Amino acid sequence: MQCIHNGFGLIEFNEELTGPEFAQRVEERLPKAEVEALCGATVLEIRKEGDRHAVYCVSPQVGVARIEARAVILAMGCRERNRGKIRIPGTRPAGVFTAGLAQRLVNIDGYIPGKEVVIIGSGDIGLIMARRLSWSGCKVHAVVEILPYPSGLTRNIVQCLKDFGIPLYLSHLTTEIYGKDRVEGVEITPIENGALMFGKSFRIPCDTILLSVGLVPENELSRNAGIEINPATNGPWVDSRLMTNVPGIFACSNVLHVHDLVDFVVEEAKAAGGFAADWLSGAGPAHELRLKTGPNVRYLVPGRVEPARDNKLYLRSLVVKNDAILEVKIDGRVVRSQKKAHIQPSEMLSLSLGPKDFSGIGQDSTVEVSLR
Repeated sequence: MQCIHNGFGLIEFNEELTGPEFAQRVEERLPKAEVEALCGATVLEIRKEGDRHAVYCVSPQVGVARIEARAVILAMGCRERNRGKIRIPGTRPAGVFTAGLAQRLVNIDGYIPGKEVVIIGSGDIGLIMARRLSWSGCKVHAVVEILPYPSGLTRNIVQCLKDFGIPLYLSHLTTEIYGKDRVEGVEITPIENGALMFGKSFRIPCDTILLSVGLVPENELSRNAGIEINPATNGPWVDSRLMTNVPGIFACSNVLHVHDLVDFVVEEAKAAGGFAADWLSGAGPAHELRLKTGPNVRYLVPGRVEPARDNKLYLRSLVVKNDAILEVKIDGRVVRSQKKAHIQPSEMLSLSLGPKDFSGIGQDSTVEVSLR
């Protein structure tokens, strides 16, 4: 709701929408599904009780509630990394915000967090806030990124930084925050060949710092429910039907792995709903094959595929490369090869594998996806 910029819905609705418009379009589908929505509720625990799952929650509407279900879909989304996660040295003054909090302050509450801004990290929310604060009359002095490539989408680098003349410092680390009661500035140090070059450090005066240093899937409930977590995604391990290692509990969207487009979030959520419905009716995967990450692939979701039907896979690259090849091998044999004009870790890739790709395979075959 706080994402008032456009760019949503190009895939799901085939038109460009703002965040609130996209949310409304999705919400309008709910009455047709005859699903009760309990808003303002906090889930405290998911517990296996007999052949069902008990979801314990609290809300002003119903107080303490216990909801029984045979199937549960986890869709808790992500939270932002904060300063404590990245351990920036310095004092603890006012004026340090996560980019998402600053977005809410400006777009929902109508407050400007500061006038002289430095953004640490080049995630999409930070890039969008660079543009939003510039529109609001603030001076965004720089975006500082520790990696040698941006963490956000290319379109946001162009529209939010280059169009406004905001410098992007790649391979630079924020090594100090200055200020006692309020932020007064930051020290920025270049990284060359993996080493900090303190002799080239420089200071940028500012009164506000926004942190755009990544998102973390919100999986405390998952861990407490005994669900195995994939260290590559910080989300649950799931099979070809997005079911976790706990039968009847499914996971989708940003709690499963961090997406870059909300259209993919909805796409995956709809798939999870369909798989949960199939599971409730007694259907299940007849036979699955394990997926293996090949060269230059950081992760694959889901972790397995079902040869008898179409499978949608999501993956992220470990490298930045032009003219790349996305390759799928089964037992060493190439069954799919796709050209990609450009790949980078910040932009998620996807592909579909169907029965034709699995013809003539064995019961214990391994599917490997790689980028070269």
